[in-house]
Amino acid sequence: MNRAIVSPLLAALLLAAPLVTAVCSSGTAKSKDQPAAPPAVAVSAAAAVEQPIARFIRTTGTLMPEEQADVAAETGGRVVSAPVERGTRVSSGAELVRVSSAETDAQLKEAEANAAQIEARLGIGQGGAFSVDAVPEVQNAKASFELAQSEFARIKSLLDQRVVSQSEHDQRRTQMEAARQQYESAKNAATQQFQSLQAARARVALARKASADTIVRAPFAGVVAQRLVDVGDYVTKGMKVVSVVGVNPLRVQLTVPEQFVSAVAVGQPVVFEVDAYPGRQFKGQVKYVSPALEAAQRALTVEAIVPNGDGVLKPGLFATARIEQPQRTPGVLVPIAAVAASAGTSRVYVVNGDHVEERIVTTGETIGGLVEITKGLKAGERVATKNVNQLADGIKVS
Repeated sequence: MNRAIVSPLLAALLLAAPLVTAVCSSGTAKSKDQPAAPPAVAVSAAAAVEQPIARFIRTTGTLMPEEQADVAAETGGRVVSAPVERGTRVSSGAELVRVSSAETDAQLKEAEANAAQIEARLGIGQGGAFSVDAVPEVQNAKASFELAQSEFARIKSLLDQRVVSQSEHDQRRTQMEAARQQYESAKNAATQQFQSLQAARARVALARKASADTIVRAPFAGVVAQRLVDVGDYVTKGMKVVSVVGVNPLRVQLTVPEQFVSAVAVGQPVVFEVDAYPGRQFKGQVKYVSPALEAAQRALTVEAIVPNGDGVLKPGLFATARIEQPQRTPGVLVPIAAVAASAGTSRVYVVNGDHVEERIVTTGETIGGLVEITKGLKAGERVATKNVNQLADGIKVS
């Protein structure tokens, strides 16, 4: 009977033993799989500082030539020379196109000959000034008049002495008056001839200009943008032959939003970039400010002068510019390394004891190795600047 009772009890114990073992094993395994606390992230901290900083107006614009001209022919004729091509650098006064000068040279020689003939008639030497008494005809008339005067004076004295008759005296006086009239007439004729000389000299000047105009010259230093004629073409007066643009300096035409109109003035520095030279900055200075806003854009047009001695900038390039405002205002600055940007959102991690607190911030101006925080951080708060990408809100740091 005892054996019958022990056997079921033993069987029950044997059946329960695996369950106990399993429970113990499960408890032991769970204790081993519990994660350990993560180690503290080593960081460096810097305090946010407040200081006056330069403010900039951000805008866009287009590079334009300082000077641009469609040069036209000033006289008609056949083109005999065109020594420039598109892209040729030219200095002020350089030859662009030459027109045949055969006709103008002949006209110049004719005008010079006419002027020289009148000068010789008036007794004017090379570069000499006009004197009416130096004209040969005037000199002859003057001599005749003086002779008649002396003869009349002699006859008058003889008449007083009753040596000659009154009729002879009157004849000599008439001769003297006739000589005086001839003298005055000769002076008037010489004066008229001098006026004719002035007209002849004017024709010489016109002919000389016409001869010089057969060479079309660059009005300023620049680069040939386009040549519109070739050798053999016939051009007329006023016909465009070459387009020249000045590339040093250039202008950058900018559009300033209405709210910044009061902050723009002549003389302010401008810094800009172009897509053709990424990372390179170019500098200029505001020189022209439009007196009125563009009604359609509600914006002000501003032009800055930009040096371009190396010629890397080209008219037509799109520019992204910053115009420095004259007054500096306070701003909160932190090292650039303290700001983590992701998906268009900027954040910093404020060190608070042994852990960090995540802050979503808005950034402003960048000055050297510092960046302005316009929203989300106060001056004096300490932010992590090392291992920022390993941080998250609440993580412990050392």
